[in-house]
Amino acid sequence: MNQNPNIFVTTLNLKLSAKMLADLTEQNFEISTPPYTVFSAKKKGISCTFYKSGKLTVQGREMASFVEFYLEPEILGTFTTNYKHLDVETNHDYMDHIGIDESGKGDFFGPLCIAGVYSSANDIPKLQLLGVKDSKKLTDSQIIVIGKKIKAEFKHHIVKINPQKYNELYEQFKNLNKLLAWGHATTIEQLVQSTDCHNVIIDQFASEDVVITALKRKKMKINLTQRHRGEEDLVVAAASILARMTFLEGLALVGKPFEVILPKGASKQTIAMGKKIYAHFGVKGLNETGKLHFKTFIDITGIER
Repeated sequence: MNQNPNIFVTTLNLKLSAKMLADLTEQNFEISTPPYTVFSAKKKGISCTFYKSGKLTVQGREMASFVEFYLEPEILGTFTTNYKHLDVETNHDYMDHIGIDESGKGDFFGPLCIAGVYSSANDIPKLQLLGVKDSKKLTDSQIIVIGKKIKAEFKHHIVKINPQKYNELYEQFKNLNKLLAWGHATTIEQLVQSTDCHNVIIDQFASEDVVITALKRKKMKINLTQRHRGEEDLVVAAASILARMTFLEGLALVGKPFEVILPKGASKQTIAMGKKIYAHFGVKGLNETGKLHFKTFIDITGIER
């Protein structure tokens, strides 16, 4: 399977949709209307999707012929042999695959969240239209808005480990990377079972063996790709958004019983809030709100663990 074919992207006047729909129906395309689209048309070797934003995407091994012999003369009214007017995107893996990422591992307060998203090759451009990008480049409010759309439109699975459970698991694993690998493997397992897709891309966080070992324990055979800056892949980026959204929502919920707004990260503000919780609720309060193996715990309590 070609993991990186070109995709043709252009913007059209929505008034052209009626002509295109009639033309493609005549050319024996199968027509459907997924969310956010005017229509999606498919037949062997070619997939064409016209979005309500006016964006048109074409992909498949017959893409060049479709553009040259139909789209250019009939719709675009321009002619080129070098495709300079095309917006060719080759930075993403245009294949059916699962993307996995996590959030909260560097935050003292709040849960650890691992999220997975599945997308077919044809639906990957939809992620771009939803505004999906690396969650670190989005504001919290943008993450919430885009994350809800991803949850509504794409198959996904989320593992949320609240602080108390996290601390119990850390005592078992004695290693954050092993705990993360377990969370990744669990998320992968659930999505593979629900989608029957075995292509998985994750953001690399440790030696590859850690995740592979966790998958072997679950007796899973998948096509696993680990890469630095994994969020450059749109499906991994979508997972990073779901993970961060779940973390933000979880952080608010964890602080609610203590009537506080818990800060992100592990800053001086975090230490100050930790001391406040410790003064009123002791280690029990920190166990219910934070990750106790962090050095931040020592800074807050003066207790060596």
